[in-house]
Amino acid sequence: YVKKVLVYFASMEWYCYALLGIITALMSFFMDMTVAKLLNAHQWLYGCLKGHHLLQFLCWTLYPACLCALSTSFAHSICPFSAGSGVPEARAILLGMDMPDYLSLSNLFAKLFGLICTLASGSTVFLGKVGPFVHLSIMVGPTFILLYENQMEIRAAKGEMLVVASAVGVASCFGAPVSGVLFSIEVMGTHYSVRDYCPCFFAAACGAITFRLLSVCSRDQETIQALFKTSFSSDLPYQPFEIFIFALLGLFCSILSCIYLFCHRWALRFIKTNKPISRFLATEKSLYSAIVAFLLACFTFYHSAGYFIAAELTMKQLLTSLLDGTSWYTVSQNASVLSEPQKTFWQAWNPPGRSYFQTLGFFIAAKVGLLVVACTLPLPAGYFMPVFVYGAAVGRLVGEGSAYLLSDGISSAKILINPGGYALAGAAAFSGAVTHTLSPALLALEMTGQCSHAVPALVATLVSNAVARAKHRPSFYDVNTLLICLQAPPLNCIFLAFLSSEALAFFSRLPDSPILLGTINKSQLRERLHQHRNEVIEPITCRVITRTVQSY
Repeated sequence: YVKKVLVYFASMEWYCYALLGIITALMSFFMDMTVAKLLNAHQWLYGCLKGHHLLQFLCWTLYPACLCALSTSFAHSICPFSAGSGVPEARAILLGMDMPDYLSLSNLFAKLFGLICTLASGSTVFLGKVGPFVHLSIMVGPTFILLYENQMEIRAAKGEMLVVASAVGVASCFGAPVSGVLFSIEVMGTHYSVRDYCPCFFAAACGAITFRLLSVCSRDQETIQALFKTSFSSDLPYQPFEIFIFALLGLFCSILSCIYLFCHRWALRFIKTNKPISRFLATEKSLYSAIVAFLLACFTFYHSAGYFIAAELTMKQLLTSLLDGTSWYTVSQNASVLSEPQKTFWQAWNPPGRSYFQTLGFFIAAKVGLLVVACTLPLPAGYFMPVFVYGAAVGRLVGEGSAYLLSDGISSAKILINPGGYALAGAAAFSGAVTHTLSPALLALEMTGQCSHAVPALVATLVSNAVARAKHRPSFYDVNTLLICLQAPPLNCIFLAFLSSEALAFFSRLPDSPILLGTINKSQLRERLHQHRNEVIEPITCRVITRTVQSY
């Protein structure tokens, strides 16, 4: 009876989209709350041991090492498929691959618990939650298909629900519905059906509103506002000539992204091809995670190299401090007037005997290697937020350098440069270059509520993408997809269609509608077959459509 009443106002799928957004937002909020309590407990214990360097060292190193070992052990004992971000697997599922183990209930709980332990390790391990949360949302989505009665409706709704769930995952992490939809278009598939556009926005909006309302109810925020609220001046946020500096920032971020992706590919190949390490990983995954986390913690310990990289700040505190609109050069002139938490952030980035330029430079140089090593950990983890914070540090360095060189202001109006705006553009540019997407530019604006820097963020992201995509370099997600051999559906699920007398199109065979995978000229196909003529391959059965497809 209740179902009949509900269907009278709207069709059943819209209620499913709303429930998907609400449930995913609840998962995200309670995960953040649990992780915050674990991080506060670690910081409290570390602070209680002040003056005892050995005990502080043991607290700093053993806490993340134990959590990473627990995350790996729990994840692999419950479901071995729960390690990693889950984005490559989700992309493969959307392309038509049948992977029921990656959508199972055991995988859901294993990834959820493992991700909490990973995030509770803090900035020592320097990993995020966006990718795994997209996977979690995709695992929750198909459960609502059980509400459908017609078998045809179930088949039609499955693919649509997966696309909607990928948008909800991002929206529920940051309260950013628009960039969540754009992420689902750019990252999660090679095609996008227009009919999924409205459901994606509706579900993402439900998730984002629920996530922000929960923050208000828990008294984390006074009202519904951006996750990292900034207060940049909107009267004259930047001068026209600063657009060229933002473009140079995008170029700098693209070069750094190429270096990072090269190191990332090399590290993953080394892990897979080095026999002693691959054997050790096959049998002792938990011990490997504990050792790597311990070594990372040793490096980031405050009384070692952590003194130069603001290691005592959490991921959220790092991003908040980098997006601060106040120039650190101005703060250095009169730091005594700062209030908490700005004073804590300033002391972390400007430790005694060192300047904030040295700290930012060492942070940028060291975090590349630390992040590459952390990406080899076999546990549930996301890799978007670390590169976003890293890009913010790059932008902050450029912004602080510009503010120092132009300390007297710009033009006759004596307008000071805002380094926080450069941090925002740098975060969007670097993460966009790493993932080959433009959605980080919109995400940066939604996360900060700062629309005044929309043009600089977009310019920096476009420049960084143009360079990063040159010579068909693979993105971060493409590298992971290729390395785990999920780049396309199985060959026996592909059929061909003649586009013309000289071109073929490849489609995946799905119950309802085929998905276009790509096209190839016959001459290119003959060349590829000739190059691999001596290789032994298994025969496959393909369905050939001889009808010519008309172009419009």
